[in-house]
Amino acid sequence: MHFFNDPFQSDSLIEGVRIRKLQVNKDNRGDLVETLKASWEDFYDADTLPFAQCYFSRTHAGIARDEDKWHIHSHQIDRFAVIDGDIVLGMYDNRIDSPTNGTLNLLRMGESNNDGGQYATMIPIGVLHGFVTGLDKTAILTNFPTQLWDPSDEGRVAFDDIGARMPNGELFSWDLVREELRKA
Repeated sequence: MHFFNDPFQSDSLIEGVRIRKLQVNKDNRGDLVETLKASWEDFYDADTLPFAQCYFSRTHAGIARDEDKWHIHSHQIDRFAVIDGDIVLGMYDNRIDSPTNGTLNLLRMGESNNDGGQYATMIPIGVLHGFVTGLDKTAILTNFPTQLWDPSDEGRVAFDDIGARMPNGELFSWDLVREELRKA
C-alpha cells in the first residue's frame, strides 16, 4: 500500500506518537503477546502515567467507528494494540504548535503484519485519530488509556472541518483507505 507510513521510520511519524514492537511468543498451545508492561519506559513513563483502564472493541470487517469524524482527547493518551484481525489507524496532527502540524499517518496494524510486525501505538493528547478495520474479518482492538473514560473528553471533529489530505492530495476519507485495502 503506497500511502501507509512505515511505523518504524520516526521521521515520518507525527510528533509524540510512539511505536513499540511487540514480541509474539508461539508454541504448540498458541500465542502469547505482552501488550503493556510497567517496565516499558517508552510506553509507561512519567508522561504516560497512570494506567487507568483496559478495554477492547470488536469491529466488523470494513467498518470505521466514525465514518466522517476524527476522535480527539484533551486529557487522555491512548495506547492501541490489535489483538485479532487488522485495522488502519489514521492520525492527523492538527496541533498548532506541533512541528508535524498537517501530517497524516496511516498505519496498518494487526495480523497481516505477521508475527515480526506486531506493534502498539501511543496517540498523544490533541492528535486526531480513528480507525477502519480490514475488509476480510472482524478486528479486535485493545486500548490502555491513561485516564478513566470521561464522556467530556471524547471529542469528535468532522473530517470536512479539518481538511486532512491523503498523500496524493485527495481529501481524507475512509472510502479512500478501503480502496487501497482492496488493491492489496
